[in-house]
Amino acid sequence: MSDRTRSPASPLGRVTLVSGPESLLADRAVQRLLAELRRSDPAIEISEIEAIRLDAGKLAEMTSASLFSSQRAAVIWDLANLPPEVVDPVQALAAEPVADLALILVHGGGVKGKGVLDKLKKARVEVVDCPPVKTWELPQFVTAEVKRAKGTVDPAAAQLLVDAVGHDLRSLASAVAQLLSDAEDRSISVGLVKQYFGGRSEVTSFAVADAALSGRTGVAMEQLRWAISTGVAPVLVTSALAAGLRGLGKLITAGSGLRETDLAREVGVPSWRLKSMRAQARGWDQAGLASALKAVAVADAQVKGAAGDAAYALERALIAIAGARQS
Repeated sequence: MSDRTRSPASPLGRVTLVSGPESLLADRAVQRLLAELRRSDPAIEISEIEAIRLDAGKLAEMTSASLFSSQRAAVIWDLANLPPEVVDPVQALAAEPVADLALILVHGGGVKGKGVLDKLKKARVEVVDCPPVKTWELPQFVTAEVKRAKGTVDPAAAQLLVDAVGHDLRSLASAVAQLLSDAEDRSISVGLVKQYFGGRSEVTSFAVADAALSGRTGVAMEQLRWAISTGVAPVLVTSALAAGLRGLGKLITAGSGLRETDLAREVGVPSWRLKSMRAQARGWDQAGLASALKAVAVADAQVKGAAGDAAYALERALIAIAGARQS
């Protein structure tokens, strides 16, 4: 590494790799780095480009000394599509960073371009990970998003918003912003979520799963038909069913004597959901859960193309879950 490299406290003089599939988190990481650079030098010259449009000449133009600013930042997006002829020059910049240059490389994860990633990490670039957010972490994301905007949210409202909007972080962030803009005292309640998203939250994949796992098969069937008719993707239903069954499996096999918070962490759910899950668990044993999971796996394959009628496949899965559950 060049001895002209700046302190690790600054993005200048180093290469930062923003890597992972959560594009919202990646975008925010890049914006955070650029904001830090602008604070240190409002006149800094910033260039951004998609990797597929990059060539050796353009790379040299973005990373070489400028007539207009002594400090520069170059952001290369979608590194997986970096042209082969530019790989070596990018690697050289990673091995010998330039003191007055902040080079930010963004890779969306996955196998494509992994060779470049491995070489960059071997060069000890700064890495910002943006891993996928797990389903059980989504209410925590909502809570953090609200706090980030200097608001408050009821834990039940955070879960309800996830059930209503889905797993896409951008959609959840947008929903939070919408709710906070109209919330009194910037506080999001269950009532407010229902007011804005009631049509979507009353019948969702998670509502179908909760009814099925609780033994309310008739209700689950009604909710399933309504959910499909209103555009809920069948794969979200199988995903919710599988997640619910796995959660119950963790709950009934968890060690005794755990504190509520430790048990919630073990199961992978917010603490307040344990009460309803305990009620569901009374009708299940490990053999029944295993049988139900097999039925859901079959339905999942069918709704992804192995069968022509996704709704029928899901109904059969609900019937199988009812049969696997103890009365």
